[in-house]
Amino acid sequence: MLRCLIVDDNSRFLHAVRGVLEREGITVVGMASSLAEALRKATDLRPDIVLVDIDLGGESGFEVVRRLHSPTGASTTRAILISTHSEEDYADLIAASPAVGFLPKITLSGDTIRSLLGLGKPRRPGDDPDSE
Repeated sequence: MLRCLIVDDNSRFLHAVRGVLEREGITVVGMASSLAEALRKATDLRPDIVLVDIDLGGESGFEVVRRLHSPTGASTTRAILISTHSEEDYADLIAASPAVGFLPKITLSGDTIRSLLGLGKPRRPGDDPDSE
């Protein structure tokens, strides 16, 4: 099962997306609202993926991702940048970051995360493997 940390300064969004992801088979191991909290939780919890909002109030999600991948960061953790803004608004910064990619918040789901990570859809009880 995919273990996820969500980093966003909007507590309503944090709780809403946690519910969506957990219903879709992703274990949310933690939530953070700031750069310092995100780095601490990523180190302590060692999630498989960290979803990072590009705009963390007065802090930068790009800085969170950069620090996660620094020699002292949780470098085995992959990060996905998320935002209410379009990818085109940040295309150059996203491409230059160590994030595996970007997802608009409106499309955020277990399936879109797995797809971006190249994991495909998980098999669920009753799925017919010959129907694909």
